[in-house]
Amino acid sequence: MFHSAPNSFDNFYQLLAESLEKSSLKKLLLSKYRGAEKSLQRIIIRPVTLQNEAFLSFVYRHQTNDITKNYRYNEGVDVIKSLLGDDFKSAYLTAGGAETQLEISKKGKIKITGHKVKENAADQPQQEHDREKKRFVDINRPFLTQLGVTDQQHNLIPAMSRKWKQINKFIEVFSQALAVSPQAVEQPINVVDFGSGKGYLTFAIHDYLRHSLHNNAQVTGVELRQSLADLCNKTVATLAHEGLSFVCGDVKTHAPKQTDVMIALHACDIATDYAIHYGIRANATIIMCSPCCHKQIRPQMRSPELLKPMLQYGVHMGQQAEMVTDSLRALFLEAHGYTTKVFEFISLEHTNKNKMILAVKKSQENAKEKAEITAQIAEIKAFYGIKEHCLETLLDECGGS
Repeated sequence: MFHSAPNSFDNFYQLLAESLEKSSLKKLLLSKYRGAEKSLQRIIIRPVTLQNEAFLSFVYRHQTNDITKNYRYNEGVDVIKSLLGDDFKSAYLTAGGAETQLEISKKGKIKITGHKVKENAADQPQQEHDREKKRFVDINRPFLTQLGVTDQQHNLIPAMSRKWKQINKFIEVFSQALAVSPQAVEQPINVVDFGSGKGYLTFAIHDYLRHSLHNNAQVTGVELRQSLADLCNKTVATLAHEGLSFVCGDVKTHAPKQTDVMIALHACDIATDYAIHYGIRANATIIMCSPCCHKQIRPQMRSPELLKPMLQYGVHMGQQAEMVTDSLRALFLEAHGYTTKVFEFISLEHTNKNKMILAVKKSQENAKEKAEITAQIAEIKAFYGIKEHCLETLLDECGGS
């Protein structure tokens, strides 16, 4: 049964503040848009956790695409207050066991009603379905057709469904990293993508920055095969994509320049170390790597006595070498002022490996924390008998940077 609530913005914002304080907010929907942006239909707002920090995720739902922006709570509430009233005439707040609706009449009169609801387990599949449909890339974008992901009618080509899923997941990960990074999004963002291949993800990040975020980004794809670099540049010319180019080279030969975002997916063995080193040396705000082929560490590893019964099996030793190699990489990044995550990503087309190392630059480094992490690295190396890690060697050669 509906109940009346005090009819004022202040009372509604008080309910919102309480739901945030109690971590009970599920969703806030702003609808009945009356603003100047014709394609905008509604905004869906949900709490999210990014890099262990609380944010409000705003999904601006347009007729043909969604745009996501993340705000810290206080900033997000200010944005809501600026939108509700002039631009949006309706708000629907779902928090805890209640739903509250605010309606603004043509004469500006505010009406607030609410009712209690029961949690219904049967609603979960639909919620999961709604989440599954969330896309960070507009399927109608021309670059997808040029790259063969969609047909001329912008329908997904069935054989490219995995690639389409990978593109969206990649942009989702990137958008979350960008939201918590100190990178100034109003300034042009410089991206270097090593091993860009056919350019699916390179075009996608350029399109996301330029089209969705309206950032005057400069994106460079670096590819060892000249034929692929030429093919991608031909596509760039066809689409007239300003600020996107492809060059022939690799992570060892590409001359360092201003880099805010460094990407290296499917970087084999120590190529990942060179890529991470490039990112650290360039003081990149975001580093994204998907390593594979962990050949350098495995021959050096000595099985600790306790682990010998497990590591006598080759497959386990390989898995252990992979874990140790990438854990050390993550720790080296932490020691150089990055917040680092290692998690499963969608498999790339060249390999079944699905791990990603994501590093986001902190606002400032902590000397004490760096010393503690350096000691942890030394202990891990001693435990496994590791004499050399390529990334450590590269960092040492540059005086630790």
